[in-house]
Amino acid sequence: MTAPQTPPNDQPSQDGPSDGRPHENQPPERAYDPWAASAGTAQGANAVSTTEGTAVQDRAEFRRELREAALIAIVATVCGALLGVLWAWLAPHVPLIADGSGNVYLKNSEGEESIGGDGTFVLLGLGFGVLCALAAFFYRKGGGIPLVVALTVGGLLGSVVAWRLGMYMGPTSDLAARAAEVGKGVTFDAPLRLQAKGALLAWPVAAMVTHLLVTGFFGPRDPEPPMSDWATGPHQAPPPPSSSDS
Repeated sequence: MTAPQTPPNDQPSQDGPSDGRPHENQPPERAYDPWAASAGTAQGANAVSTTEGTAVQDRAEFRRELREAALIAIVATVCGALLGVLWAWLAPHVPLIADGSGNVYLKNSEGEESIGGDGTFVLLGLGFGVLCALAAFFYRKGGGIPLVVALTVGGLLGSVVAWRLGMYMGPTSDLAARAAEVGKGVTFDAPLRLQAKGALLAWPVAAMVTHLLVTGFFGPRDPEPPMSDWATGPHQAPPPPSSSDS
């Protein structure tokens, strides 16, 4: 058995230097920097605050869109009263005649007045839909789902209001009482009716189509992405790779 060999006093140990300096293969120790930790924390706090500020701004913008959409829907519904008045005024009346015994007949069995009433309502609904869409676009050019929903709902409610108001303002629906009032052989007008209920969709459909077209042609555009420097020239090629990359 032999005793473990110890290095001489004038030679350093193989495990590490005796003077406290780092070994050449050992990575240098990084000194503690309190400012680095605080800078990272501040950067994270700024990112969180920016994200929260963006979320708050988006919620405020969405609430503003909802208020504007509600206002547009209410205005469109109120405009339905004007459509009802115009329909009762412009729609052709269907002439009827009584025989004096309680029976009522069409004076002109081949007349197209009833179809003309539906056509008048459709034309007026198309016109009101276009006007409402243009007014909504100039009021708020940003568009958005709430605005489209408001135009649809407001147009449908406005059509219903116009339909009921036009029937109320037109001739009475009590044909027996009206025939007894006017007497035998006297012509009187039939009540104003909407035979095709699909005419109620003319206003909202026209509003949606018009708003889509106007927004597509005249709406705001998204900004173009920035181009790289080498692509700005008309026929400029990208720079060749340097020798260090190969």
